[in-house]
Amino acid sequence: MESTKTATFSIGDLSREFDITTRSIRFYEDQGLITPTRKGQTRIYNRRDRVRLKLILRGKRLGFSLAETGRLFELYDADKTSTNQLETIKQLIADKKTALTQQLDDIKVVLMELDTLEQRCEMAHKELTQSVN
Repeated sequence: MESTKTATFSIGDLSREFDITTRSIRFYEDQGLITPTRKGQTRIYNRRDRVRLKLILRGKRLGFSLAETGRLFELYDADKTSTNQLETIKQLIADKKTALTQQLDDIKVVLMELDTLEQRCEMAHKELTQSVN
């Protein structure tokens, strides 16, 4: 659906390009993250919608919530110089890194506990098999 003057995309175009369902795209629209125009029942997405969809998916991959992504879009729309947006992104990144570091530490503790439990199980199993023989 790409035109020579202004690039537009159908929901199917974006679905195929980003390998996501049309339902997901409609969900992001319902959340106010993308705002296609309509021609009857047909949604028509522009370059801005396409870029936003790409950013939504990138944000999800990095662990950002849709609310956080929406907040960044709002900041960008309000301040095209991006100063506030960049400060907010930096803070979100710092928060995300802190949370991930904590999760990593928690995972390491759980793995150590599992190793200990596994060793105890192996010892108990050996004792049981030795007492049977």
